[in-house]
Order: sequence, then structure tokens, then C-alpha cells
Amino acid sequence: MNWRVPLADLHYDLNEEHAVLDVLWSRWLTMGMVTQEFETEFAKLVGVKHAFAVTNATVALHLAYRALGIGPGDEVIAPALTFVATTNAALYTGAEVRFADILGAHDLNLAPAAIEKQITPRTCAIAVVHYGGYPCPMDAIMELAARYKLAVVEDAAHAPGATLNGKALGAWGDVGCFSFFSNKNLSTGEGGMLVTNRDDVAERVRLMRSHGMTTLTWDRHQGHAYTYDVVELGYNYRMDELRSALGLAQLRKLRADNLCRQAITETYWQRLQDTALELPFRDAPAQSAHHLFPVLLPPGANRQRFMDCLRAEGVQTSIHYPPIHQFTYYRKRYPDVALPQTEAVAARQVTLPLFPMMSDAMIDLVVAATRRALKEIAPSA
Repeated sequence: MNWRVPLADLHYDLNEEHAVLDVLWSRWLTMGMVTQEFETEFAKLVGVKHAFAVTNATVALHLAYRALGIGPGDEVIAPALTFVATTNAALYTGAEVRFADILGAHDLNLAPAAIEKQITPRTCAIAVVHYGGYPCPMDAIMELAARYKLAVVEDAAHAPGATLNGKALGAWGDVGCFSFFSNKNLSTGEGGMLVTNRDDVAERVRLMRSHGMTTLTWDRHQGHAYTYDVVELGYNYRMDELRSALGLAQLRKLRADNLCRQAITETYWQRLQDTALELPFRDAPAQSAHHLFPVLLPPGANRQRFMDCLRAEGVQTSIHYPPIHQFTYYRKRYPDVALPQTEAVAARQVTLPLFPMMSDAMIDLVVAATRRALKEIAPSA
């Protein structure tokens, strides 16, 4: 469909084109010096010692869990209001997932009290998700983790450039994982980044990312090594130079683009505050990456009709997210999970368009179409 206002859009221009062409003409396409530069610059952004570019955020999460030693017999606490990769990656290790509830309609992130209720003797880690780029209550979560001796994995897929108390999201826990999927604030099409301040975790990730080999093809190409050993059961989770070049070009735009997202978000909040919608995160205390603009319809409202009304006007919407524990696979695996806050919010949630290049006319159209759609679904007097 030819949307008048898509849900998301890429901020690409000649900078990305030239970056990719430079790599093509270099005749070295697999992981090399451009990837190393991307990792160095991303580590500076987050304020961490180590950054590893990988094929996507799902494998970043898998590497994070593996590097922390999580496996069969262990449990990872996670939210259900997230993309399924957060928990799938934990299951890949042979561990089990325990779902914790969110704070509520005002904040769609994990509730520390709900996390504590899920802790058992088998719990090894907490996987937090900074929903929409808005920070979880990390002070309370890190205190819990320290008290119970748990690792913390930050799923920061939505949060490049976001901070809490002056500290970057992704740098609070033991490991942070970022996504560079096509709709993300920093996009390479596919791709991700794992960051950590822990040297032991970094060493395991370095090996597992590339088949457990002690040297890389790039090292041998440069004449720094002639052979290699395999010392770990690893994977091929490397990022290539083309996507790293895109990532560097996007990284240089990130701060300005996030500020544009913030301005659009604040405009939405101001212009929709007198409607029947609830507006989560409006009082969020930290610097968000403003990846998503979630709204909550009135209880009992016909969400499909609301979304159809916007679609008829050329405005794309989405749902973030159908709760993981309600998917068929997870219902069969964990049939007794009940998350009252998550379920209540998820049934009412709709995501409106948000991307840095939105024009005033696009914002006007989304706001006007939203108001008309709310009238369409309002109960008859």
C-alpha cells in the first residue's frame, strides 16, 4: 500500500550511498576495518569498553546469554510485552523463561516488584527491555540483581542514544544488545551490536561470534596471523563491511534524528492530550530515544476498527506487542502464565507513525485522522 504516512521510514541520503560505494571499491566486504571503526564509535556512544557488531539483535541476545554461562537448568526473567526474540534467544541456550509484569498504562516497562516475585533458586538473569526507547527503572532493577546475584541483559533494541541519570542505556547491565533493523533509530537493514564492560564476557563473545576461532580472516589478510585454532563452540554471527558502513553513516545522524523524534513525540502529546487516549511515558524522567509512539485506546474500544479508520486515510499503524506468553508456542510451553497489567495494556495498545523526517503536514494528518477514528469508535450516546 502507498501510505500517506508510513509507520517508519529510513533517513538515508548520499552519505549512506557513498559509504557503501567506498566499501565496494575497497574490494573487502567481510568483517574488517570498517566494522572495527563502527564498533569503536558505538562503544564511545554508549560509554563502554567493548562493542561487537553482529548480524542482528537476536544473535546479540543469544551471545549475551551464552557468554554469561546461561544454559539448561537456568531461568531468565523477562517481559512479555516485547518482540519474541528477547525470550527466544534465552530458550536457544536450553534455559527457561519466567515472565514478569509491567508497571502499568503509564509505563510499559518491567516492574521491579514483579521481577522479584519471579525469582527462584534457578534464576540466573534478568532481561530488561527498554520499551520504545524509554528507560526501565534501572536503579531498582540493578539493586535487585545485586541482592540476588543475578546478571542483567539489556535489550536496548529501541534505545540507541537514550540515557538514564546521564548513563547510556545498554551500559547499566552486564551486557547491552542493540538492533539495527530497518525500522530502528539507527538502521543497517539487518544488524545489531553487543556491548559490555566485562572483559570476561567480551572474550567469550569475541570467540563465539566467529566460530570460536582464535584469529579472523581479516587478521590473516593483513598478515597478522597465518593460521588459527578453534577453542569454543562458536557461530557465524559477524557483521559485514557494507552494513557497518551504513551503521557509521547512520551513527553520525543519530543524535539529531533522536531530537527530531523527541520533538514529534512532544507535539503528539500536546495535540492528543485532550482525547480519550492514554499516553504512556509522558512523565518519563530520562532521555528517551523515542523509537515508538504508543497510545492506549479507551477500555473496550474496537482496536481493529480504529486502525482500519487510519488505514483508510493512508496512515499506517501497528501493535507493540502481542504479548509473548499468548502466542501458541508459548501458551503450550507456559500454560499458567497470567500477567494482568501486560494483558490489559496490550489489548488497548496502538502505535502511531514516528520517524525523523515527518513533515508538519504528516503530523497534522495523523492527529486529525486519530481524532476522527476516535469519534468512529466512541460508544453511541
